[in-house]
Amino acid sequence: MSKSFEKYQKRRLRSSYISVIISISLVLFLLGLLGLLVLNTKKVANYFKEQAAITLFLKNDVKKESLLNLQVSIDEEPFTKGTKFISKEEAAEIYKKENGEDFMDFLGYNPLQNSIDINLKADFVTPEKMTEIEEKYKNNQFVSEVSYDKPLIELLTKNVKRISLFILIFSGLATLIVVVLINSSIRLSVYSKRFTIKTMQMVGATKRFIRKPFIWRSVRLGIIGAILALIELAFVLYYFNKQFPEFGIIDNRIEIVSLFGAIFLIGILITWLSTFFATQRFLNLRTDELYY
Repeated sequence: MSKSFEKYQKRRLRSSYISVIISISLVLFLLGLLGLLVLNTKKVANYFKEQAAITLFLKNDVKKESLLNLQVSIDEEPFTKGTKFISKEEAAEIYKKENGEDFMDFLGYNPLQNSIDINLKADFVTPEKMTEIEEKYKNNQFVSEVSYDKPLIELLTKNVKRISLFILIFSGLATLIVVVLINSSIRLSVYSKRFTIKTMQMVGATKRFIRKPFIWRSVRLGIIGAILALIELAFVLYYFNKQFPEFGIIDNRIEIVSLFGAIFLIGILITWLSTFFATQRFLNLRTDELYY
């Protein structure tokens, strides 16, 4: 009878430990996903910003050498990420592919102009800075017109600011929820041992002596839960990097390692603090209060 009861207690204890580990790993995994989102929000925003371009339409009588010199000078500007020269012939071919018709058949000539597309660095993709760049080239002797999508740039700038603020607020709330969930799991685990804690205290064990095994056990559970969460995060990183390599999600290895290290330390720190305060609470209760 006693052996079967001991087996039951061991199974119950293992089940309790497994549930705590699963709870810790899940909430740390969600916190890690949020961390990845925060780290990559700027990268994703920059990627879309850098797709915007300013197009310089060039005068027809400009010599090829002058066009090349203009392109080289643009490449050397601090706001330039890259440039692309598109001849009027290439522009006609692009138009033909996109619209399925050749306007030169009925016009008899090519009315398009040579152009240079300027892709800007993300920090310069704002309405104010793009207006400055427009003014810089609008009066250039080789340029007939400067064009870019002003409404799109304004909308993009506003949405990036809104999304960044939302993610910042959501991150704070999610971090608080993670702490509360892990703390609740640890407290429930300690609660099941409240009579053991009080018994040890009644036979003369010091508070530090009683807390120590509970803290070390919880820290070990926190380490296991953190490792499981990091494995899950690694799979998510691998998947998203494979699906969206253009975002460069894993390009900054220092950020990724720092995030993983932070998740691991958070798992240890929260379990340590939660166990310390939970055991301290039951140590300070009277025996009759343990039943409530």
